[in-house]
Amino acid sequence: MDATGARAVAARRDDGPAHTVPGAASVYELAQRAIAAGKGLAAVVEAAGAGDSVDLAALVAEGRLLAPLDHPDTAHLLVTGTGLTHLGSAEGRDKMHKDLADPAKQTDSMRMFRLGLEGGKPPAGAGADWVGAQPEWFFKGDGGIITAPEAPLASPAFALDGGEEPEIVGLYVIGPDGTPFRLGYALGNEFSDHVTERQNYLYLAHSKLRPCSFGPELLVGPLPDDIRGATRIVRDGQVVWEKPFLSGEANMCHSLANLEHHHFKYAGFRRPGDAHVHYFGTATLSFSDGFTTRPGDRFEVEAAPFGLPLRNPLVVKAAEAVAVTAL
Repeated sequence: MDATGARAVAARRDDGPAHTVPGAASVYELAQRAIAAGKGLAAVVEAAGAGDSVDLAALVAEGRLLAPLDHPDTAHLLVTGTGLTHLGSAEGRDKMHKDLADPAKQTDSMRMFRLGLEGGKPPAGAGADWVGAQPEWFFKGDGGIITAPEAPLASPAFALDGGEEPEIVGLYVIGPDGTPFRLGYALGNEFSDHVTERQNYLYLAHSKLRPCSFGPELLVGPLPDDIRGATRIVRDGQVVWEKPFLSGEANMCHSLANLEHHHFKYAGFRRPGDAHVHYFGTATLSFSDGFTTRPGDRFEVEAAPFGLPLRNPLVVKAAEAVAVTAL
């Protein structure tokens, strides 16, 4: 939001100064222009010229950041993701699901991870029609669950946990003919209930129905193969948990193209005009280290290619009484 409260889009090259994009109120609007013109998103932004300068630090301090992609109708933005996609990601999941009575027994998580390890990337000489192993896939919600950068991630009162999941996010808009167009990538905090998931793997779907956040910046162009950042939790002004955050295909057992294929192969995800926010998975969780979050904790995710860090405090919503009324 600009200083008057109106929506605006800011753009910058690398770590250079940011300026508004004249005539643009949203990235979704810019994507529609690019699709109609048959041009890339960067080219459309370049053609629009540079508007007023933007003080990014002031945007953060004043809470005026929005997510880098939304939709005029939240029901037409789908938030989804894939899991067990990163080298090392199976270890944390396996800790939650291993049959303690039989440590030698391989879990479903490890079987899924091995499928990706053996068939998630194209072998040498593979043609353009190569299709790899299906990843784990989950649904989080529609555009109504998106939390802006710096805004609180609200865990429901019935949740057993509210934990971070630092990830890379792919942002997409579907063209008039059903073609998925990738706008670029952003940092993400997928945010899940790991205690609920740990009770039984079949509770994974429940554990994912939580808010999420991504941004603040959209990286246009190819994703670096090796992304090295950090994820941390700050409590009362002190860092109480921190670990390196690794992503990019060099640190994954699936190619991005394979993950995109297995999402957009479904016709229902190629509805013209829709937008998609797709989380690509992680290998780093504070929960795997036995850390327990508290309301007031602040999650932080940063990686050099993405500019500003993604930060969100944790809050817990008040309990809601829900009753079904017969008609």
